Amino acid sequence: MAANTVIRDTKSSEKKADPFDPSDSAVLQSQSEDEVGEVRPTGMDDYEKQKAAQGEAHFHRLGWKRLTIVLIVTAVALGSLSLPGAFATLGMVAGVILTVGIGLVALYASYVVGQMKLKYPHISHYTDVGRMMFGKFGYEFISVMFILQLVFTTGSHVLTGAIMFNNLSENGACTIVFTVVSAIILFLVAIPPSFSEMAILGYIDFASIIAAIFITIIATGVRAGELPGGVSSVAWSAWPKEDLSLAEAFIAIGNIVFAYSFALCQFSFMDEMHTPKDYAKSVVTLGIFEIVLYTITGALVYAFVGPDVQSPALLSAGPLVSKVAFGIAIPVIFISGSINTTVVARYIHGRMFKNSIIRYVNTPMGWATWIGLVAALTVLAWVIAGAVPFFSDLLAICSSLFVSGFSFYFPAIMWFMFIREGKWYERKNWALTAANAITFIVGITVLGVGTYSAVWDINHRYEVGSVSDPFSCAPIG
Repeated sequence: MAANTVIRDTKSSEKKADPFDPSDSAVLQSQSEDEVGEVRPTGMDDYEKQKAAQGEAHFHRLGWKRLTIVLIVTAVALGSLSLPGAFATLGMVAGVILTVGIGLVALYASYVVGQMKLKYPHISHYTDVGRMMFGKFGYEFISVMFILQLVFTTGSHVLTGAIMFNNLSENGACTIVFTVVSAIILFLVAIPPSFSEMAILGYIDFASIIAAIFITIIATGVRAGELPGGVSSVAWSAWPKEDLSLAEAFIAIGNIVFAYSFALCQFSFMDEMHTPKDYAKSVVTLGIFEIVLYTITGALVYAFVGPDVQSPALLSAGPLVSKVAFGIAIPVIFISGSINTTVVARYIHGRMFKNSIIRYVNTPMGWATWIGLVAALTVLAWVIAGAVPFFSDLLAICSSLFVSGFSFYFPAIMWFMFIREGKWYERKNWALTAANAITFIVGITVLGVGTYSAVWDINHRYEVGSVSDPFSCAPIG
């Protein structure tokens, strides 16, 4: 047992504590004890300081290149697999315009999120902005939105994993079995707590999705070329499909919106950056990459397949090639899904143990609580995946309820409340006021009309019997 000693020297070379940084709680406590000359056990104090220092170093290793990768891991997965179906609904012209337009708006909103983090460094997660905007209620309300969005997204990947296993095995087992297997893999991949570590997996994720997309594009192009009339005989259209309902249109738009949902995790990722001001490089790189990739993928696969293109798009590559593409896409399905669990677990774990070294996940208790939390969140995502067993509508619900705020109208509110310099109507602010007003309108429109359309379509599908019951063994449609 370590000996007790009285601290008499109040002068210290330690850094000045930041009251907004929970990592400095040990420093604040140490300074307080030094001032009053209390007796404390130096052995335990040194141990906690060592673990805190290790934790701080471990969770501040992210550079702008790895930030780009983890943002890609977050965004470029389900979105790229569902866009050709959106093009088939909206038509080539509207599909391209909306993909590019929404992408530019999302890129600007993400830039605003980065400005907010630089101006207020104490923000660790999106929930902290909720407190700044709307007080305690805003913090708790946006916490619920934050948790549900990330868990819903993990649930989407549970479904995608089940679709993949069904495809590879030709429906060789009950779908529930495949969702369980998917959930177990997602749990295992989500265990590393640092985003810098997830970025290493992200390089595999990146290579996986690029390869799967290009295999799908090439395969669908070859199949189109083998048709009697060649590629020109494919019945794609520049205009929306006939008798398009409002619900169908906004479900397709919701899939495009969901593809640009990276802003949700941006505060969490930037909190691990060693040089946060470099975030703009990541945001611009990611934004341009996404817009180009999504537009090419949506337009080409739709042009090669036509109105019968399936969602996810890998299913349109033909029986054999779709199996190959799904096999190559295995890393992106599970790495992109698991990072959502990691983000929400980091938030909850850090909030539960904000005044303890347990939050650094480098002690036995830290690892035990971390693994238990990741397991609980994965089980919750699995339940959602079983309760809502259809791909497009789950994406549309997530987009309408949550991404509309995190990626669009919340950043606009941030600019008006915290970032704007001078009056909004001053000449120097005209362009930025217009940009943020457009961003806000896009978000509110998706929130209202998109949510209505998704709920209406779910009810309609159940009424006509076009989907299976919750927790069904039937293949996912």
